[in-house]
Amino acid sequence: MIRIGIFGYGNLAKGVELAVNAAKDMELVAVFTRRDPSSVKINSVGVPVVSADDAAAWADKIDVMVICGGSATDLPKQTPELAKYFNVVDSFDNHANIPVHFKNVNESALKSGKVAVISVGWDPGMFSVSRMYASAILPDGKDYTFWGKGVSQGHSDAIRRIEGVLDAKQYTIPVEEALEAVRSGKEPELTVRQKHTRECFVVAKEGADKAKIENEIVTMPNYFADYDTTVHFISAEEMKANHSRIPHGGFVIRSGRTGVNAENQHIIEYRLKLDSNPEFTASVLAAYARAAWKLSQKGESGCMTAFDIAPKYLSEKSFDELISTML
Repeated sequence: MIRIGIFGYGNLAKGVELAVNAAKDMELVAVFTRRDPSSVKINSVGVPVVSADDAAAWADKIDVMVICGGSATDLPKQTPELAKYFNVVDSFDNHANIPVHFKNVNESALKSGKVAVISVGWDPGMFSVSRMYASAILPDGKDYTFWGKGVSQGHSDAIRRIEGVLDAKQYTIPVEEALEAVRSGKEPELTVRQKHTRECFVVAKEGADKAKIENEIVTMPNYFADYDTTVHFISAEEMKANHSRIPHGGFVIRSGRTGVNAENQHIIEYRLKLDSNPEFTASVLAAYARAAWKLSQKGESGCMTAFDIAPKYLSEKSFDELISTML
């Protein structure tokens, strides 16, 4: 059994807990929290909740630590630090900063001899792999990625970190005209603003400067500054009633051509429609935790992404089973 630790216990971690408990080859060993451990109630019977400060003491009891912090401020610190002691997996999703995060985590994991898998979820992660395969198969073409309509956990978390914000949900919404133009094979040139809009629902603390909060949101680099963003301030009751679920999804589309005169057009489309963004992302993390353990057993070390890991390492099935039932 692969011994799994979970670092953090929010929506994503609760999904990881479900995925680990459903896996035949994994067991949950401990959950680590920055809160008072006695205040955190988990769904797994007999699994201890431990202070995050004591994580290093569990280095010989955990095979892979799944890190469930936010990309804005948590993972840039947590993943390199925890990679000193554990094989780790995270879902760092700030695309613009992935190269820096990779470098920092790689330095830590190489020193410790651990395997660290970063930026695995559905985007980055499964969408990344789809883009790579499709562009390799159809080199004469263009890639398009559309997200939503759905709640972005990373963007919502980034808003919640703003001073004066109690709660927030951010919806990413594809621009339908742009999506249809791509599917028709027109291969349009689209800016990020032309492809998506962002809609934010924010519960502000009493007396908070809402104008200042709104300005911080719409000007936030890498998250909102390049998009048409609408901010709605609502009550906590309205948030609970109308925005309690966390759906998401999206499309990766490759429009490409083959032929002597590029006369034949091909469209590759990969779609996800998710009732629960965190539970799906957590399921991807669990699969890559399995891969991290298998690769560490082969003597591998350092930082890896979805591009580096062969699909066979993600599966519970043996290689013989895979080639006889899925190939």
